[in-house]
Parts: sequence; C-alpha cells; structure tokens
Amino acid sequence: MKVWQQAIELAVQCYRCTEDFPKSELYGLTSQIRRASTSVAANIAEGHGRENTGSFVQFLRIAQGSLKELETHLIIARRVDTIPGQEFQSLIDQCDEIGKMMRSLIRSLQEKT
Repeated sequence: MKVWQQAIELAVQCYRCTEDFPKSELYGLTSQIRRASTSVAANIAEGHGRENTGSFVQFLRIAQGSLKELETHLIIARRVDTIPGQEFQSLIDQCDEIGKMMRSLIRSLQEKT
C-alpha cells in the first residue's frame, strides 16, 4: 500500500532527523517525534491487517491523529531551532502528502460500505 510505504519513509526520515537533536531532548522531542512517526505507519498496518473495512477506517483515523501530533512536535522543534528550516519543510510536506492519501483512502473505503 503506497500510503503505508510513504509513512514508513517518513518515520525513517524522522529517525535520521532526530539523530542530531541535543542529548537533552532524548526523552522529550526526540522520543515524541519518533513515537508519533512510527505510530502513523503502525496504525495503517494494523488496520489493514484486521481485514475489516470499519476497523481499517478507525485505524486510519488514529493514524491521522498521530500524523497531526507529529506535525505539532515538528513545529515545536523548528521554533526552538532544533530542526533546520529546509529539513522541517521537507518533513511537513511529507506529512501533508500522507494526510491527503489517508483522507482519500478513508473516503474510498466509506463509499464501499
């Protein structure tokens, strides 16, 4: 599934990005960004694995929430100068694209039921 593949790539990019965060952020923004980014892909996979459209939609909505949480953490990291502007924008653009894909998938699944 393309949205899952994109979510995996986003999580990988988030892990790479946070490698350069200050050690004082290990249990703060570093942990929060990594947790939220992996949650997006994990919830897409879990919902798909349930093989039930209603459950899949529910897990996609949870993934959307994790995506918004991730965006919030990224904005905070940018405002405290932990992420360079170009890297921040790339991650936000990926979030936007994944969000669009999930909204489209949810609409498509709901139309089938």
